[in-house]
Amino acid sequence: MADQKWTSIKTKEAVAARLRVLAAEHGTTMDGLLEQMAFRELTEEEREQRARDAAQELGVEYTPEVRAQGTDAWAKIRAHRASRGGRAA
Repeated sequence: MADQKWTSIKTKEAVAARLRVLAAEHGTTMDGLLEQMAFRELTEEEREQRARDAAQELGVEYTPEVRAQGTDAWAKIRAHRASRGGRAA
């Protein structure tokens, strides 16, 4: 990654301080922590492709109805996680 261009991100001092603590606790740098966080979450396009792949693997035709049911299910999961402060059971 030596040939990667660098940039900066402006944030509130409290956020930066928290990122420094989290990075130290994880034994990494702020850059490493941000990279982990950025690639932990899938983009909409990546989620869509995974849904198509899963449907194909299960032998399910990926129709707009199947997509809508999946979207509804994930919305319920996100709402449940949010109501619990994002913590796993």
